[in-house]
Amino acid sequence: MRVLIVEDEARLARNIAKALRETTLYAVDIATDGEDGLHQGLSNSYDLIVLDLFLPELDGTDVCRLLRADSRVPIIMLTARATDEDKLLGLDLGADDYLTKPFNPRELVARVRAVLRRTLPDDDPNGELHFGDLAISLVRREVAAHGQPVSLTPTEFRLLETLVREPGRAFSRSELLDRAFGFDYDGIERTVDVHIMNLRRKIEPQPGTPRYIMTVPGFGYRFEGHHAA
Repeated sequence: MRVLIVEDEARLARNIAKALRETTLYAVDIATDGEDGLHQGLSNSYDLIVLDLFLPELDGTDVCRLLRADSRVPIIMLTARATDEDKLLGLDLGADDYLTKPFNPRELVARVRAVLRRTLPDDDPNGELHFGDLAISLVRREVAAHGQPVSLTPTEFRLLETLVREPGRAFSRSELLDRAFGFDYDGIERTVDVHIMNLRRKIEPQPGTPRYIMTVPGFGYRFEGHHAA
């Protein structure tokens, strides 16, 4: 496993790298500004990127957005602000998890493990699903809509996978949080709404009037569709 840390606080970056190397034996690279982080993230093959929100040269939000345009690598966002708006901003840009400073590097190691557990491919024998013009490969972790490939973040794919495995079932927001982020995830339920909004933009013919991902008022979401072999 190879991890990139994009963090301008040198001491914090070293502590994170040390914890990752000692606890998980990951190979770790460090970038100290946004431009270097973007360059390394696009030039090398990483299993996960730890990305600070506030960086010199190029802001972490821009780095995340530009990485997401070219890559589905899992991203954990670090932020010094604890407001829901800041957390949702990172998730809306495509981050898979966030951690608020200050934090114990061991906690970040646990988050890294959790993100990688839920984003690594499953060995699923029933890997190909078709719903109308929507095609989903659970083995290859690929989605196509209207005949065109769709780039989903690992968290978006996990949410979609949860919904399509049981079409017609209503999932509460807390259930979807558990499925997509893991039972140890201490998140906010509005996180699900952000990811569902992004999913609809990518797979729905008309996101404003969804055909597949339906809202269950006051509860959560369900996937509407009949699996065609």
